Amino acid sequence: MSVTASFDLLLRGGRVICPASGIDGLKDVAIRNGKIAAVASDILPTSAKEIVDVSGKLVLPGLIDTHAHVYQYVSGRFGMNPDMVGVQSGVTTLVDQGGPSCMTLPGFRHFIAEPAASRVYAFISAYLVGGLEGHFYPQLYSPDGVDIDATVKAATANLDLVRGIKAHAEIGGFARWGIRVIEMAAEIGKRADLPVYVHFGQLWGLPESGANGEDADTILTRVIPLLREGDILAHPFTRHPGGFVNREGEVHPVIQAALDRGLKVDVGHGSHFSYRLAKKAIAAGIIPTTLGADIHGYNTHVPAPAGTPDQHEDDENHPFAGQAKFSLVQAMSSMMALGLSLEQVVPMVTSNPAKMLGRSEEIGALKIGMDADVSVLTERNGRFVLKDNEKNEVIAERLLQPAFCLRAGIRFDAVAPILPQAVAA
Repeated sequence: MSVTASFDLLLRGGRVICPASGIDGLKDVAIRNGKIAAVASDILPTSAKEIVDVSGKLVLPGLIDTHAHVYQYVSGRFGMNPDMVGVQSGVTTLVDQGGPSCMTLPGFRHFIAEPAASRVYAFISAYLVGGLEGHFYPQLYSPDGVDIDATVKAATANLDLVRGIKAHAEIGGFARWGIRVIEMAAEIGKRADLPVYVHFGQLWGLPESGANGEDADTILTRVIPLLREGDILAHPFTRHPGGFVNREGEVHPVIQAALDRGLKVDVGHGSHFSYRLAKKAIAAGIIPTTLGADIHGYNTHVPAPAGTPDQHEDDENHPFAGQAKFSLVQAMSSMMALGLSLEQVVPMVTSNPAKMLGRSEEIGALKIGMDADVSVLTERNGRFVLKDNEKNEVIAERLLQPAFCLRAGIRFDAVAPILPQAVAA
């Protein structure tokens, strides 16, 4: 190898897709000192100390998972190891949704974000309790458990880490407390000038007193007027009541109006993702902005920390139940199997989430001088079965799987045990 090599690493011969740069073609990507040094055709191999042949693979800006749960151990069984769902799954950036609160944010920074090889951001919980045990105890999420001033203070004092607010708008909470909690969350977002990420679709069971006059199908209509441009509607394809498709099987007309005034949509795949409802929503023109995986300890088979609940009260039917394995990259395949193109899906995990985070100059692109966050995927052609937790199946003719990623130029192979395996049709 030449002693005058000017690059540390050369990814050679892959299909490079960078929506932020307008690049889509066979190119080489050169890395120097952990930064993108060049993206061009036919970079001389003698110019690099190390060459990795990525012919036949997709070379993308480091993937960004906009819906992660990685407050490991502090959130009980719920929180995953950040690098297992991050760099070991081909994903370079994670956004924890609602794990830390204004009380627990310092611990999240010190014990999760700082030591992780993956890049980690947070949408801080609107609730004082945060995501402890995965929102298992609904009584902790009332208006009395929200401190607007404290949450605004914590968020604005930690803007390098906190990029939004997480809240819920679903029938279990509305039946208990009405709309007040989401009004408070919207106020936090407004005062902190950060986007609010709103979970739709039933999370908690109804109280003993029932729905108390609330209707899951009216929640979207009542909540959307509280939200601002840039706020995020999550779980559009949920199989639980209160999502984008109502009980009559129709897509809420308010959704398109919300998108027209600048609200965004995150898939938040998770165990409640429904191919049946996704087909209806996409057919109605609802194209997600971003594609979060929503992997957590109750929908993924990982060892539970000692002393945490062995199971939920209704292990077979609780809202978190998840038997179909999935990942962020598999969610990309899901979108393609539903009729979206690769060119539509790549921005959902690169440039669009970078904009959502207000970090387009740092992540989500393969631009010279940016950290060398790169995801390399294999693309298999054939017929592969993808299944959801309603037992619906779709056939994917193109299946994406992570090969490896670079995080600031350091390589991590896709070895996470939670990654799903290809199932041939």
